[in-house]
Amino acid sequence: MFRPYRAPRLVLSAGVAIAAVSGLAAAPAAAAAPGTGTGQVFMVNPVQSSGNEDLADGKDAASAVPISAYAKVALRNLDGSGYLSGRWAAVRSETGAPAYSTTGDFRYTRDVDQFEQVMAYFWVNEAQEYLQSLGFGSELPGANDKQQNVRINQWGADNSFFTDKKHEIRFGKGGVDDAEDGEVIVHEYGHAVHEAQVPGFGSSEEAGAIGEAWGDYLGVEVGLAADARYGWPRLTPEACVGDWDSTSYTTTVPHCLRRLDTGKVYGDKVGEVHADGEIWSNALWDIRKALGARTADRIIVNAQFSFAPDTSFSAAAKTTVATARAMYGDQAAETVRQAFAARQIPGL
Repeated sequence: MFRPYRAPRLVLSAGVAIAAVSGLAAAPAAAAAPGTGTGQVFMVNPVQSSGNEDLADGKDAASAVPISAYAKVALRNLDGSGYLSGRWAAVRSETGAPAYSTTGDFRYTRDVDQFEQVMAYFWVNEAQEYLQSLGFGSELPGANDKQQNVRINQWGADNSFFTDKKHEIRFGKGGVDDAEDGEVIVHEYGHAVHEAQVPGFGSSEEAGAIGEAWGDYLGVEVGLAADARYGWPRLTPEACVGDWDSTSYTTTVPHCLRRLDTGKVYGDKVGEVHADGEIWSNALWDIRKALGARTADRIIVNAQFSFAPDTSFSAAAKTTVATARAMYGDQAAETVRQAFAARQIPGL
């Protein structure tokens, strides 16, 4: 579940597609090749790509965000139905007509609900493609390598979450709508990945914190990979999570719902999964900095297959160290151990 630190919003258990309907004109698109389409998305989010911390929601107004914050992208792995449905994602909406195109053109701006549908499809697909690029689904076990159901505004509340009952991600509205921020979308996809790896994961407070930390880390990591892949700018701190979504809830600059570099240690635990997750995500961030993104992420994701649903920080850290040793040897294992020891996790 993706929530900022403030009073809870809502706690829950686990047409024609063309930019002419919005405020941004788009050049006509040629018919898409089978399995591909053309979409328009934020380059992760508009605060990151512009560096403008003064951006505000403006009640979903197209004029609140500059045209330069958008990017034209390929929507890969579509199933040819004309809807935003494909190999890794299937998007539904309860706040507007479903995005549909006979030509594969799905370009909108943020003032129409179909924009969030496109964002959800693109970023879920991007996240799975990133995991695939690490070898998950080929040389390593697949990590949620199946179609992921996504629903926009299931409950009409400003909260997003993954539910294991339907294996569905649901994105809410309010302030900056959650599916307008690529990191929020991928965060929730991280919960779906954990559930696919270990059914029932998160049944203890520390396991829940690990889940929130992993979601935050994956959101940032997939965004960084997309920046590199497409040449997008990033003008805010890399360790900041949810720069755009957080503008509705934070007053300090830079706007961040959470960060991956807080310096928190085990003794800072407060018993709230999002806050305590910053301990674990800081360790993951340090592993990434020490080993590089690809090596770190292969270790981190592969280790998660062996976590218990109610794992403790200590047990999960030891499993991650053991995974590093099995995959890359003693030196990598020691680097991972030191990252968890720096967070003062017991037993490391």
